[in-house]
Amino acid sequence: MEIVNQHIAMREDRQLLVVTHLTQYLDYVTGFGGLIVPLILWLTSRDSVIGMNEHGKSIINLQLSLILYVIIGIPAILLLGFGILLLIFAGILSLVMPIVNAVKASNGEPPSYFGTIRFIS
Repeated sequence: MEIVNQHIAMREDRQLLVVTHLTQYLDYVTGFGGLIVPLILWLTSRDSVIGMNEHGKSIINLQLSLILYVIIGIPAILLLGFGILLLIFAGILSLVMPIVNAVKASNGEPPSYFGTIRFIS
């Protein structure tokens, strides 16, 4: 038996990349959608959309980093306000970085999330 068409045609879909970045704001509506929805979009289209694998990994790394910052920041509030600074940093990252990288995705540039830990490389 011979397999024909082993290669999946990759397509360029910058709008899907932009939407994937902007779905991180679902955290403010649902509390957890900012991780689940981009994860589903990344897993379903990483092999068919050019750049989705790189953008999806960056988004998941940011969301996991933000969760870690909040987990560390809440008990660290007792340590002379260090936790407050960490939570402010996480809040600024979660507001600014999705917009910056959505613009980069629409221009065809690679993502760059400041302050993220590379959980998925």
